[in-house]
Amino acid sequence: MSKRHSAKHKLDRRMGENIWGRPKSPVNKREYGPGQHGQRRKGKMSDYGLQLRAKQKLKGYYGDVTEKQFKKAYEEASRMKGDTSQNLIGLLEQRLDMIVYRAKFAPTVWSARQLVSHGHVRVNGVKCNIASRRVRPGDIVSLGDKAKQMTLVMEAQSLAEREIPDYVAPDGNDKVTFTRVPTLDEVPYPVKMEPNLVVEFYSR
Repeated sequence: MSKRHSAKHKLDRRMGENIWGRPKSPVNKREYGPGQHGQRRKGKMSDYGLQLRAKQKLKGYYGDVTEKQFKKAYEEASRMKGDTSQNLIGLLEQRLDMIVYRAKFAPTVWSARQLVSHGHVRVNGVKCNIASRRVRPGDIVSLGDKAKQMTLVMEAQSLAEREIPDYVAPDGNDKVTFTRVPTLDEVPYPVKMEPNLVVEFYSR
């Protein structure tokens, strides 16, 4: 977990944005990129560069899911009816680790994934340790008894920088219901996400 934990700050620096809205992000102090030449003025980025950057930012936000998983989500979104970029966001938001993060059961996406993989999360009362599992509207996601007493969980619930979105309905401190698949404008991203550029990247 330590490697991924440090990578989230690297991603913030590389993108020049506080992707998760965390108060400890290095971008809050230094908005320029990392490395010796980070402060140099950047030239105009190509269309491909913009598309790649949008993909890296969205993929990184969701805990740096693997390229295979991310592309699979895009391919499924493109087969669904309606707008592919909206479908992609909907599929990513339905991941179990994201519901755990949105419910404020964990302070970061990485810790939410760890909470799931260690068997501390229930879906409709049944233990599930697959972070990429798709949660359907109406499903109830809850914490196991051990998790309710964890410092990590209590820390997450006290975080002031983010709220539980409307499509995740809390029932006490340890249970939420996923009410519906959200649209792009409903998802509380701290920075602007451009899934339309991600769609352009993969459809090249």
